[in-house]
Amino acid sequence: MRYGLDEKVALVTGSSMGIGSTIAATLAAEGCRVVITSRNEERLQETADSIRRAGGRGHAAPGDAMR
Repeated sequence: MRYGLDEKVALVTGSSMGIGSTIAATLAAEGCRVVITSRNEERLQETADSIRRAGGRGHAAPGDAMR
């Protein structure tokens, strides 16, 4: 299902795994450019790589959104 999100930018926090990762991947599949952030840099990069391998545009920005 297409939601008209092409070329929109989404910021997803806590997105290195679990529901955050799934949300980021879904938004990317819908055409969003996705910026993902998490404290775990290694898992975050793996998630961004996975988004890109699936044809999406994902960028990892490690950090703690609560600080």
